[in-house]
Amino acid sequence: MFTESEFTMIVGAGPTGLTLARQLSRHGVPYRIVERSERPFDGSRGKGLQPRTLEVLDDLGLIDRFRAAGGDYPSLRAHVPGGHHDFRLDELHEPTPSVPWPNLWMVPQWRTSELLAEGIPVEFGVGVTELEQEEVGVRVTLSTGEVVRARYVVGADGGRSTVRRALGVEFEGETHEEERLMIADVRLTGLDRDHWHVWPGSERGSFRLGLCPLPGGDWFQLTAPPTDRSPGQLVASVDPSITVTEVGWRSEFRANIRMASRFRVGDVFLAGDAAHVHSPAGGQGLNTGIQDAYNLGWKIATGDERVLDTYEEERLPVAADVLGISTRLHRGHVEGSADAMRRDDPVLRQLSLNYRGGTLAAEHRSEPGVVRAGDRAPDSPLAEGRVFDLLRGPHATLLAFDWAGPLPELTVPIHHLQDPEGSSARAYDIDGPTLVLVRPDNYIGCVTRDPADVAAYLKLIAAPGPETQPT
Repeated sequence: MFTESEFTMIVGAGPTGLTLARQLSRHGVPYRIVERSERPFDGSRGKGLQPRTLEVLDDLGLIDRFRAAGGDYPSLRAHVPGGHHDFRLDELHEPTPSVPWPNLWMVPQWRTSELLAEGIPVEFGVGVTELEQEEVGVRVTLSTGEVVRARYVVGADGGRSTVRRALGVEFEGETHEEERLMIADVRLTGLDRDHWHVWPGSERGSFRLGLCPLPGGDWFQLTAPPTDRSPGQLVASVDPSITVTEVGWRSEFRANIRMASRFRVGDVFLAGDAAHVHSPAGGQGLNTGIQDAYNLGWKIATGDERVLDTYEEERLPVAADVLGISTRLHRGHVEGSADAMRRDDPVLRQLSLNYRGGTLAAEHRSEPGVVRAGDRAPDSPLAEGRVFDLLRGPHATLLAFDWAGPLPELTVPIHHLQDPEGSSARAYDIDGPTLVLVRPDNYIGCVTRDPADVAAYLKLIAAPGPETQPT
C-alpha cells in the first residue's frame, strides 16, 4: 500500500479532479489537489448530469444531495411572432428496475463542484509549473516554489492543461474560431421559470437568445451568438418586458473539439478536459470527465502497472466515441438541421458505454447474454434493497446467481442474490448458476461458472478491501 510520501498529485479542482480526490480518499490513497484559480468556479457552464453520472454519484454516497440540488430539464418554449410553441429535447423517461435515474438532471456546474468538494482539502491559488519524470514517480514544481515528489500526477487542469503541455502530448482536433457562443448567468424579472425560453433566429436552426432557468435559485443561463450588446440589451431586444437585474459569470465558448493522443505517459495521467474537449451539445464533456476519474481512481489504488495501463486502453476509445457524438450534434446546430435540438439518442445517457474485449473484461461463457463482461452493472430490486446497495463502496463485489456450490475464500463481498421474482437475473440476462464479479467502478469484470476464474481475476486487479465472508 502507499506511504505518506507516495501521494498522488491531482492538478485541477473541477468536477474531474474532485471526483478523483473522492475516489482516492475512500481507497485510502494519500493525495494533494491543487487548483491555480484563487477560488472555486462560480458559473453554471456544464449543467447537465447524465444517468450514468448519477449512478456514479450514488456509488459515492452523494445522490441524495444532487437530487435535492437539481431538477429535470424543463420543456422548451419557442417564442415566435404571434405566440409560442412548446416542445422537449427528449421525453421524460420512467425509471425501470435496471435504470433508476433515466433522465438528464440539471445542476449548475458551480453547485456540482461545491458538492463534490465537501471535505476535500483543495489548495487554491496553486498551479504546476514544471514536471520531471523520475525512475519512479514525478518531480513536481509548484507555482509557490515548492518542489515535491509524487508517486503519480493526474492532469485534470482543463483544455489548456499545463500538465499535458509539459508532457508534450498532442491535442489533436480542430478549433473553429468563427463558431462562438456567449454564455452568462443572469437574474431577471418578467419571465416564468417553468420553461427553457428560446427566441429563434431568421435562418432555420438558428436562434437569437436562450434563457434556461437554473435550479436551486433565481438564476437563468443565457446563451446567444456573440454580440457587442450587454446581456440586458440583448434580452430587451427580444422582449422589452423582461429586465435583467444582475449578471454573474460570463464566458464565450468557441468550437474547440480536441482529444489527447495519449492519456498516460509514465506516471502521469490526463483526465477530463485535459484529455478531451467537447462541444456543449449533448452534455457529454463534464460527464465524461467524471467517469474518467471514476475509472482511474481505483486503478491508482492498486498500484499495479498492468491495471494502470488499462486506464488509457478503456477511456481513450470511449472519449473518442463520445467526442464524435457531441461533434455530430454540434454540426447539426451549425448547419441548421431540422432536428438539431433533439436529444433523444439513448447513447447520450452514457449507460451503454462499455469496455468489452479489453484486458479487464473476462467473459468466460461461450454464449453470453445481452449483458456481458465489460458492460455497466445494471441495478435491480431484490427481496431486500437493490443491487446498487450491494455494489456501493470502493470494493469489487461478487454476485452469485442461483449458486449452491462452494466458493473459495475471497477478499471481496459475496452476495447470493435472494430474488424470488427473478428480476435481477433478467436485468443481468443470467441463465443458470453464474458468478458475476463487478469491479470497484461498477462495471462487470468477470462472468463465469468456474470460481477459479473469479480468483484469477481478483489477483489481476489486486482488488482492495477487507476480507469479507459470504452472505
